[in-house]
Parts: sequence; structure tokens; C-alpha cells
Amino acid sequence: MSSVKSGLTQNHFELFSLNVSFDIDSKQLSENFRALQQAVHPDRFANASDQERRMSVQRAAQINEAHQVLKSPQRRARYIIELQGVVFDDQANPVMAPMFLMQQMELREGLSDVKSKPDPEAALDKILSDLKVSRSEVISKLSAQLGEPENADLDQASQLMHELQFLDKLQSESEIIEEELMDNL
Repeated sequence: MSSVKSGLTQNHFELFSLNVSFDIDSKQLSENFRALQQAVHPDRFANASDQERRMSVQRAAQINEAHQVLKSPQRRARYIIELQGVVFDDQANPVMAPMFLMQQMELREGLSDVKSKPDPEAALDKILSDLKVSRSEVISKLSAQLGEPENADLDQASQLMHELQFLDKLQSESEIIEEELMDNL
């Protein structure tokens, strides 16, 4: 069972046999995830020692966490930047570009007013559309920055990662409002 033990020190990309890059093959990620899950499934270790069963559980947890990180563009970007030695202070507010902050304020205001609009669904659809465009733009920029992480402008990549984090949060808030509007139909 040494294969279960040895993988605990691998980074997420190594674990999934992927190159460290923002652009990953999501199909390959899913296939490798399923294969890794099968390899450490508790049923395979039913007759193993307590230590081997514990290692299997730890490995399964590592595989699940790595998969969650790699399938999320924002979390994947952060992870790549951290692999390059950047340490994030989650308690500090990141310095954001004024244009981006203005856009976020406008979107947030629009989101807070959506329920009072004559056609709230149309207003929300417009916000969701704007978010999709903004997200795509930021993801494209992250792809350009982190395609070869060792050559990346890590300050710029970190800025973009924070922008994507803001957009993802706004997306989640929009989806909650969308559910509320659907419940009220």
C-alpha cells in the first residue's frame, strides 16, 4: 500500500498527473479523479491494517480537496500562485483597481435593486450576463498570466485572482436572488 502513503506529499497537479498550468483539461481531470477515487476507495482496504485504512481515508480526502481546487478557476489560480511562493493574507483586503471596484459597485447596486424592478427576471438576467462576460475576461487574462507560472507576473495574477473571487461571490449572490425570484412565481 505504499502508493497510498507516498502521494500525501504531492501537489495537486502531480496528484492528477497534470502540468502546473492554469489551463487544464477538465475531462482529463475528471477521469484522473475517478481513477484515484477508485484506487483509495474504503472497500479496497477493508482487510487492510488500521494504518493502511487511515492512510486510505487521508488520501481520499486529499484527492477530493485537490479536485475541488483544480476544477475551480479562482481556487486553481490561487493555488498556482501559492506554488510560486506567494502567501495570501486572507484577513487583509486586497487593493483593487478603481475601474474594477466601480464595476463591482454598479453590479452590486443593480443586484440590490433587482427585486424592485418592473421585470426583476430581465434585470437579473442582464446582471448575470454582465457577470459572465466579466468572468470570461478575467479567466482569459489569468490563462495568459498563469499558462507558464514560472514566467508569470505574480502581482498581476494575484490581482486577477482577487477579481475573479469578487465576481464569483457576486455570481453566488445573484444565483440566490434568482432562486428567490423563482420561488415567488
